[in-house]
Amino acid sequence: MPPLAFGAACARFETTGYQEAAMEEDRRAALVRITGRVQGVCFRAWTRDEAQRLGLTGWVRNERDGSVTALIAGPETAVDTMLHRFWEGPPGASVSTVASEDAPSIHAPAGFQITR
Repeated sequence: MPPLAFGAACARFETTGYQEAAMEEDRRAALVRITGRVQGVCFRAWTRDEAQRLGLTGWVRNERDGSVTALIAGPETAVDTMLHRFWEGPPGASVSTVASEDAPSIHAPAGFQITR
């Protein structure tokens, strides 16, 4: 499967001092492409709600090809949890694939947003 080519946009985590620098290492950002029956089933709203529950930042959007793309950033365990939850999705969704790649840490919106 070819690598995802969605451009890079992720959360930037400011740190100062040793403790915050150590916390930085536990943070992760991932660009994710979800395919299947993922549009018309409230997948974006579900993603936003789940991401907020997990304390993640980023965005989610529908793609013209019927897939959904999301950028998720935050604590590594929360990102891993969200990657597993994408396989379930909201009621009515039928997920075929969840493809993710690590994303570099740069500026992203505060909170979690649904974009177009």
